[in-house]
Amino acid sequence: MPEEDRTTLCLSSQVGCALDCRFCFTALLGAKRNLTAGEIIGQVLAVAAGQNIARGSRLNLVFMGMGEPLLNLPQVMKAVGILADPKGVGVTLRHITVSTVGILPRIEELARDPMRPKLAISLNASNDEQRSALMPINKKYPLADLLEVCRAYPLRPWEHLTFEYVLLQGFNDSDADARRVAGLLHDLRAKVNLIPYNSGPELPFRAPPFERTVAFQTILTDSRIPTFIRISRGQDIAAACGQLSLEGLNAKSPWEREEADSE
Repeated sequence: MPEEDRTTLCLSSQVGCALDCRFCFTALLGAKRNLTAGEIIGQVLAVAAGQNIARGSRLNLVFMGMGEPLLNLPQVMKAVGILADPKGVGVTLRHITVSTVGILPRIEELARDPMRPKLAISLNASNDEQRSALMPINKKYPLADLLEVCRAYPLRPWEHLTFEYVLLQGFNDSDADARRVAGLLHDLRAKVNLIPYNSGPELPFRAPPFERTVAFQTILTDSRIPTFIRISRGQDIAAACGQLSLEGLNAKSPWEREEADSE
């Protein structure tokens, strides 16, 4: 995702995902496998080479592609260590973010790691009923428990927690939702990224009108919560946020074809 003063790379930690979030196209794949640290780093090196991104350029790395990074935490952290090492890729921890739906024991484990990147939480709802309908993991780790862990998270002086909120028209985008989100986050050093939904034919959700997104943002900023609207990138090739999947769900993946050929 190139911008005027920086480039952001969205990294996958797994192939597919086991968490079955109802609005996510990757969830339609189910869980396939974890990526190795080498495969994670390879994404960065391949894109940097393909896009002529010079070493030392302003580069942000976000683990927000396929998969739940905290369900592959050992390999993700091994990759982060190499990516952040000045003798490796040389991207500072300030510019690496790991996003999670909220696997609470793994968040607590990440908190103890001195080489931890920044943390982002996929919130996407303003109450437990809503969130459980969208994200089954909420039944195991409900909002009250998630926010308690977030309050205990040891933020560095320069750091905020990021909360990602995918806006779904008529489901979680009302003024009342925005006020509830403000209430949930009022005592956290946090910022919010609003992501208008990237739709597709397989799932029923749609993005709200832009005016509704701005109204939601205004309520949060009036509550002194820094809130940013993330403009969609990659929709033209079905590669925008939440859209990463296989073209044709019945198509065998490359490693499945290799296994079949070897039998």
